Amino acid sequence: MKKILIALVAVVLLLVIGGVVTLTLTLGSIVKKGVETVGPQITKTEMKLDSANISVFSGSGALKGFFLGNPDGYKTPSAVKVGEVAVGVSPRSVFSDKVRVTHVRVQGPEITFEGTLGTANNLSKILDNVNEVASGGKGAAPAEQSGASRKLQVDDFLISGAKVHVSMTILAGQSMTVPLPEIHFTNLGTGPEGITAAELTQRILNEVTVATLKAVQQNVGDLSKTATDAVKNATQGATNTLNNAKSIGDLFKKK
Repeated sequence: MKKILIALVAVVLLLVIGGVVTLTLTLGSIVKKGVETVGPQITKTEMKLDSANISVFSGSGALKGFFLGNPDGYKTPSAVKVGEVAVGVSPRSVFSDKVRVTHVRVQGPEITFEGTLGTANNLSKILDNVNEVASGGKGAAPAEQSGASRKLQVDDFLISGAKVHVSMTILAGQSMTVPLPEIHFTNLGTGPEGITAAELTQRILNEVTVATLKAVQQNVGDLSKTATDAVKNATQGATNTLNNAKSIGDLFKKK
């Protein structure tokens, strides 16, 4: 009888451990599938995630290898790349009507800006796509099919250490990398209606695009000023050289 009880306990423990492992893998796969399925429907570009690991007990985890592609017509390989994103989720909420995300920490994203200042650039184009989906425009997939209307609550969202790689004709093939200030959101979707994945993407990408345009405009302006000053200095140097040559010629003439 004792051996039977021990065997039953062992079986129960194995089932519990197996269930925990399965649930943990399920949480990660749900997040990964959501990013790679719903994400492209919102941005109209490729979106990939190498892996997602979330603890079933604490809800803390990490998303690794995030990749956001560019719209058609742009040559740079990506719009946004992030090595790792720290996340916190309320595990029970994953299976409820509104998923509660306790925190998102995006550290050191690599953002590529390709195009011109204004709206003719990759980030603005992606934002246009997101705005169309978030507003329910005719280019948007039906909410029940896309999953973009799934309700979320995000308590804290922080982007820090972002770098923008600039690709513009005005740079004449030169590379430029500019930093972005921190972008911080709190208490998104705390009301009964929450916030949809499309609306969340819209809020975040809008801030990223605005901050990027400001940083690029400022640095390109500084670069233009530096180039103008260099031309002025070169011109002045050439003028001085000609004047010196003329003075030397006059000196010989006097002799």
